[in-house]
Amino acid sequence: MIQPTIAATCPDLKKDDLIVITGAGGFIGGSLTRYFKDNGFTRIRAIDKKPLPNWYQRLPDVESLHLDLSEKENATRAVEGAVEVYNLAADMGGMGFIELNRVACLRSILINTHLIEASYQAGVRRYFFSSSACAYNTDLQKTPDALALKESDAYPAMAERGYGWEKLISEMFCQEYWAERGLETHIARFHNVYGPNGTWFGGREKAPAAICRKVIEAKDSGKMEIEIWGDGHQTRSFMFIEDCVYGIDRIMHSDALIATPINLGSNELISINNLVTIAEEIGNVKLTRHYKLDAPKGVGGRNSDNTFIQNVLNWQPSTSFRRGLETTYVWIEQQFQARKAGNRVVSDD
Repeated sequence: MIQPTIAATCPDLKKDDLIVITGAGGFIGGSLTRYFKDNGFTRIRAIDKKPLPNWYQRLPDVESLHLDLSEKENATRAVEGAVEVYNLAADMGGMGFIELNRVACLRSILINTHLIEASYQAGVRRYFFSSSACAYNTDLQKTPDALALKESDAYPAMAERGYGWEKLISEMFCQEYWAERGLETHIARFHNVYGPNGTWFGGREKAPAAICRKVIEAKDSGKMEIEIWGDGHQTRSFMFIEDCVYGIDRIMHSDALIATPINLGSNELISINNLVTIAEEIGNVKLTRHYKLDAPKGVGGRNSDNTFIQNVLNWQPSTSFRRGLETTYVWIEQQFQARKAGNRVVSDD
């Protein structure tokens, strides 16, 4: 059986080559940093604009820098000596944040603009950009039973305002840097990543973490009810963090995926109502549901068509939503109790 090409088996990547991960103080970036460290890479430069004490994961023997990469000189500093660069830096959060902070989301284009040019100037071998399913045409996502989105469905363009448009134009930067300047780029469109060590309160959390927290809060308070944004019929696919970081590695080291946007997400479609039901079952509780119909709720339905990734990599994210949510719920419950006891936890500023 042919072994898949990942960083650990890539013939032109050594364990002491410098890997740069931006957005490393956040959920996915921090998890990716841990992934590479666990796989034996000894030179990792982790970067985030959050002060170091506020990073979700900060690992020993990793060079950790507090830099705002929307500033050109900081982007230049970030990639000095790098062989591979993983750009996961962006102002983002759940739908509540994205819909109410479009300018901040759009300004993330400065990060990719400066970072990809700096990477080209520094002779970086490979550059990864974390795009999003928010780049897809919203006209195709109006109903809960909308068809799964394939990569070509990003055009004709009608991305989500703010965040989605930033992702789409940044993808184009990556494609043109390969076509015109020969910088090898790789692009993954993430579909709703969740799991331990992520945001779970404060306004930037996504639906799985928010619902887990609300169930835990209801049990703790004895007020057995839950507020749900929208009518609960909205549908999404949710990808567990371990599938995400492994998928990033596979995509980055595939010669068939140079400058080629690809879905990275589960194709298991879950309604928000079903998400609540699963969280209730994990928490062994039944709550009265109240629907906040004027809350930000995003598109009606979105799922990942995984035909392309299966054909190219013979792989797709496979962690079932129930199993992933069980792990996430347990972690958030631990965080909730720690915070209640007065201890500092993930998501504290």
